[in-house]
Amino acid sequence: MGNVARDAEPVKLSNATLAQLPKAVARPHYDRAALRPGIVHIGVGNFHRAHQAWYLHRLMQKGEALDWAIIGAGVRPNDAEMRRKLLAQDCLTTLIELDPSGSAAEVSGSMIGFLPVASDNAALIARMADPAIRIVALTVTEGGYFVDAATNGFDAVHPDIRHDAEHPETPRTAFGAIVAALRRRRDAGHGPFTGLSCDNLLGNGRVLRQAVVSLARLSDPALADWIDRTCTFPNSMVDCIVPATGPKELALARAFGLADLAPVTHENFRQWVIEDAFCAGRPRLEEVGATFTDRVHDYEAMKLRLLNAGHQVLANAGEVLGVETISGCMAHPLIAPYFRKVLSAEIAPQVAPVPDITPADYIALIDARFSNTAIVDTTRRVAFDGSSRHTGFVLPVLRDALAAGMPVEGLALVEAFWARMCEGTREDGSKIAPNDPIWGALAEAAKTARMRPETWLEQRQLYGPEAGDARFREPFCHWLDLIWAKGAEAALRQFLSA
Repeated sequence: MGNVARDAEPVKLSNATLAQLPKAVARPHYDRAALRPGIVHIGVGNFHRAHQAWYLHRLMQKGEALDWAIIGAGVRPNDAEMRRKLLAQDCLTTLIELDPSGSAAEVSGSMIGFLPVASDNAALIARMADPAIRIVALTVTEGGYFVDAATNGFDAVHPDIRHDAEHPETPRTAFGAIVAALRRRRDAGHGPFTGLSCDNLLGNGRVLRQAVVSLARLSDPALADWIDRTCTFPNSMVDCIVPATGPKELALARAFGLADLAPVTHENFRQWVIEDAFCAGRPRLEEVGATFTDRVHDYEAMKLRLLNAGHQVLANAGEVLGVETISGCMAHPLIAPYFRKVLSAEIAPQVAPVPDITPADYIALIDARFSNTAIVDTTRRVAFDGSSRHTGFVLPVLRDALAAGMPVEGLALVEAFWARMCEGTREDGSKIAPNDPIWGALAEAAKTARMRPETWLEQRQLYGPEAGDARFREPFCHWLDLIWAKGAEAALRQFLSA
């Protein structure tokens, strides 16, 4: 950590106090008053501020992209609290890089405003309709795109989607707001913008296009055709481990001499791989480390199948055994080798190499990243929304392995640990608080599965044909029975000895 006067009063973050920041803290060199908006970003959480906003900040530090500043936005009621915090400090964010060799702090200034959060999304629609906005980006979580898990198509019967189709000028969802803004732009002759998903979804640009075009088609087929023809939705892959902010992170910012209401901690690794398909221009992000390629699918498949699925391998077992952090899981004598065996033997064979890195090299990279003890990334955070993360990251690997006649013993154990976790207690008797949008249904199924494991696989909103495949069903039932009968460590030992 830099040389910070620990007894000094922390500096409250704002434009007016940038010159007063401690010398050890990097800060914007550009004139923030001269920035002009070019991007609306919906979903201003920690990840966005540590990743996409940082790339843009770095480009601005070079004197470029000054007309690509970010306007933040949100469509959920709790986004209003983030708006309050960021507006109170002129939308500046303290980014604290965590590394075992030491920490460093930097203040990022690429965001210059945050729109009011309202149920009718009026301010959001108006801003996106402004022709100065050329990119609308999103981080709304993997489960936020209204995808029907059974068909992988658009969920047109969801109540929020039905509302937006019937009331297109006062939509509830981000996608309804995008459709309304594009209608205004078309009618005014302003032209389209690029829709850029920054969520961990395979083919996230395709999924975003599906959501926007399908919703538009429910109320205005001609508009849907115009959007499909003129807008672009590039696929992208994003990567950076960004823990949640709590009292420790707030204290860490204060230790750097900063009074930041919403600081962000992150690892010393970032990756952003993007398809170069921007219908209204883009900042030159390649100058600050982003990769533009037509092989985004290969990069995202490697990341989603090894890192994101690997996170579930660790977190569910860790929760059952009461291991609080991901780095703690990597230090565990059974969880870490289980993680390495599942990834190397059952997932890596389905992953193609990309330029400069093989699947084996990537496993070694994420092994080191997950082992970073300076990153306090909780198993609870990583295990959150398993109904989206297992269906999005683990089950596609399982399906492909079954189709290829490959072993799935480890993947069956991963699913058994998830079922055990969702019962709601750890092996030490402590309770696991609800941690999924459908936690009630998961917990009920998990309790029933304790006596009859097959009932977990009968959740058709999660499992498809693989639930009936004996090559998966039988090891799953074996592992869940064993976990309940003899404990998680006994199951891990048996798997590792095979």
